[in-house]
Amino acid sequence: WGLLLLAAALRATAAARCPAPCVCDNLRAHVLCLNGSLTAIPDTIPERTRELDLRGNSFMVIPARAFLATPYLTHLDLQRCKVERLEEGAFRGLGRLVYLNLASNGIVLLYQESLDGLSSLQQLILEGNRIEEIQPGAFGHLGSLTVLDLRANALVYLPDMVFQGLQVLRWLRLSHNALHVLGTEAFAALPALRRLSLDHNELQALPGEALARLDGATWLDLGHNPITYVAEEALAMASLRHLFLDHASLQDVAPDAFAHSPQLRILDLRENQLQGLPPLAGVGGLVRVSLDGNPLLCSCLLRPFHKWLARARVQAEGACAAPPTLRGRSLDSLRSPEMRCSRLRSSPNPTALPEQPRAAGSRQCPQGCVCSPDFHHGSCENRNLQEIPRGFPEDTRLLDLRRNPFRTVPADAFPGLKGLVSLHLQRCSIRVLQPGALRGLESLVYLYLTDNHLSSLAAAAFEGAPQLAYLDLEHNAFTRVPAGTFRLLPNLISLHLQHNAIGELAEGDLAGARGLRWLYLAGNAIRHIAPAALAPTKMLEKLQLEGNHLTEVPTAALWGLPALSELKLSRNPIKHIGDSAFLPVASSLQHLYLDNMGLEWISPHAFTGLGPKIRSLYLESNKMSNIPDMSNFTGLEILNLQDVPFHCDCQLLPLRRWINKLNLRVGATCGSPAEAKGLKVKLSTTFQTCPGWGQGKPGETNPNKTKAASKSSKKKRSGKSPAKGFSKSRA
Repeated sequence: WGLLLLAAALRATAAARCPAPCVCDNLRAHVLCLNGSLTAIPDTIPERTRELDLRGNSFMVIPARAFLATPYLTHLDLQRCKVERLEEGAFRGLGRLVYLNLASNGIVLLYQESLDGLSSLQQLILEGNRIEEIQPGAFGHLGSLTVLDLRANALVYLPDMVFQGLQVLRWLRLSHNALHVLGTEAFAALPALRRLSLDHNELQALPGEALARLDGATWLDLGHNPITYVAEEALAMASLRHLFLDHASLQDVAPDAFAHSPQLRILDLRENQLQGLPPLAGVGGLVRVSLDGNPLLCSCLLRPFHKWLARARVQAEGACAAPPTLRGRSLDSLRSPEMRCSRLRSSPNPTALPEQPRAAGSRQCPQGCVCSPDFHHGSCENRNLQEIPRGFPEDTRLLDLRRNPFRTVPADAFPGLKGLVSLHLQRCSIRVLQPGALRGLESLVYLYLTDNHLSSLAAAAFEGAPQLAYLDLEHNAFTRVPAGTFRLLPNLISLHLQHNAIGELAEGDLAGARGLRWLYLAGNAIRHIAPAALAPTKMLEKLQLEGNHLTEVPTAALWGLPALSELKLSRNPIKHIGDSAFLPVASSLQHLYLDNMGLEWISPHAFTGLGPKIRSLYLESNKMSNIPDMSNFTGLEILNLQDVPFHCDCQLLPLRRWINKLNLRVGATCGSPAEAKGLKVKLSTTFQTCPGWGQGKPGETNPNKTKAASKSSKKKRSGKSPAKGFSKSRA
């Protein structure tokens, strides 16, 4: 009876505190403040409220510690509240919250600390905001999250490790954004992910490398993306069972496109531009393939696929669009003798696929090639062609000429292809692009020349291709950047020169590349970068120099790059970093990679100018025993100090105290003295003999003390409790 009376008294007290615009259900511990005029979070909500519904108010900003008065909340709904900003620590204190809905607001950016304190959160709904950027580490505190909904935002790019910390996430929803670039490690930190929604974006190619990190994912939706072609071995997802590529722009699928996804059961290819499919290799478990809404040509070209369906016992959904005698017939009702090719001419090339029949008014597809004139795709891949064929339909948008021994691309090699957007010339043994080779390709945006034998390029080779934005020259034979080549490419955004033999960057090498944003030079032999070498690239955002032969930070060359946000110097033999090494880019730099260099010493002033803008710093696998003061790096989201042999004596105490305050997994361990070797810096007892140890500094308690001793020590410190950073840290 006493407990019942106490409960009744608590309910009465709570009812008395219910804010005037709200309705409080004390029995269910549920408070509703719907569609009102609230501009601030009410501070008189009953303390033991579990569900709080604030939809339809006008908060604009959720300030720090806005919900400290309601620590028992498990469900919080903030839909349509005109929220534009989440201040750092906005939800701190809500350690019991499992559901948070922030849909249909105006949030633009997610910072690292915006979601701090939500250690029990399981569902986070951010649908229908204006999020353009997610800073890596923004979800680092959400270790219990299972569903993350980011649909209908304004995301264009996902950087590497953007979802770090979401160790138990099972469903990631990224539909209805504008994604067209995914970092290769974008999904690397999602070991439990089972379902990924990427439909209704702007992906032009299947992002196979990024998706390969998702070993456990079983469901992938890539529908409603402008993907035109699924290449060989494009998708390697070991557990994938359901794949949706419907309502895309698919014109062709390679026979072994899904060979490394052996668990695939359902393949949805509805509403594309496919005239047929080849027999699919490596998908022995496939149960159903959906082809409804494709212009299927049920001629002899489709016989191999039709026979494979029967042999593999795969159910196919779809109907013939041609020839007229079979129009409307379902695939499963066809018999092989009905699928004829009466008007197709044979090809003398024994490796060539049968040619498609010509559409009325279109030009003949070159011999040995396959064209879809109505759907803008041509392919002569791996046909042992000695010369670049001519005569493709004028409306061809994508031309795939990979793996042919052309050796030379002559002048005017692609006549009549004014609408060509993407040109694939990988692995063609090309040594020379003659002047005028690309003349007339006025719409060309993507040019792939990887794995050839190019050692030089003349600027005149790019005459007539002014829209070129992505140029991939990886794995060629360049010993220097082809100087002057870029004067005719005013729209060049991304330049790939990885894995060549470039020895230096000289002044003038990048002349004309004034719009360049991403420069990839990893895996070369660069020893020197001239002070003015990068001067023309004033819009440069990303500079990747890992795996070269640099022996010092190229500080002088970094002046005049006001937009540089990422600098990779990993795997260069840089042993020392001097004063103000990164000062030229201090105002813009966000991601700095200094790992695996054998680095032995960093000047105390090496990071002068760097501060809150730094989001990630990689220093792992080096040899220094101490690092400079980084206490002003308040925006850090990723800090990697693994495999660094720190000397855990009193000189390292400031670093130990700083690490102790970070809620990051940094991996710092002691390399010496002998009694501390192998211990985490945070747990080493060698600091306890240092002057000033234990005088109110956070976390400076003896980890070997018993709980009883710990309680006793709290009393001796005049009631001051130790800071929670040490006991909760994951570093």
